[in-house]
Amino acid sequence: MINYRTGNSQSVVFALNHLGLKNRLVATPEECADVERFILPGVGSAGVTMASLRETGWDEYLAGRVVREESPFLGICVGLQVLFDWSDEHDTACLGWLPGRVHELNRARVRVPHMGWNRVEPASNHPFVADIGPESHYYFVNSFYAVPDNSSDVAGTTEYGVTFAAVVARKNIMATQFHTEKSGPLGLALLSRFASLTKDDLC
Repeated sequence: MINYRTGNSQSVVFALNHLGLKNRLVATPEECADVERFILPGVGSAGVTMASLRETGWDEYLAGRVVREESPFLGICVGLQVLFDWSDEHDTACLGWLPGRVHELNRARVRVPHMGWNRVEPASNHPFVADIGPESHYYFVNSFYAVPDNSSDVAGTTEYGVTFAAVVARKNIMATQFHTEKSGPLGLALLSRFASLTKDDLC
């Protein structure tokens, strides 16, 4: 669990502990020699998140471990948004692991931030979303949403003024716009599933 300035790491740790899943908080890449998979939680803004990741060298380290070595990775909330090329929030260059851009929800059409329970529809056959049913609801807190360039990267969708990516997944890179750790049994099931997927599952 990556512990950085804008993360909600402790609440995710609590959820993982509740599930009996072995985990630990890591503040720097130097602590990760024996880490097999990574979770990047996020609250706050893309700009502050990216500044924090760059200051501590997480951006380059994770590019090596996740993009090149294909270690399993889960982003949560802002942890999803920074996977893309660019965020309109503070006009921020992001990690660029997935092509696409992050836009603000239309304040003229919906109340922002989007806060509450929304239905998520599965949109791919990626193993991470295998157990998401058509009536599954998860807890969202977001003012921005990602628009992937590749529709194949969208693994689940929701609707709030616009239909947008609630889950993205490409091989070992997975992320949810909603807060898995605050989404009750269904959110906990996704955390458990992430912990159980192997590199063979994610080819």
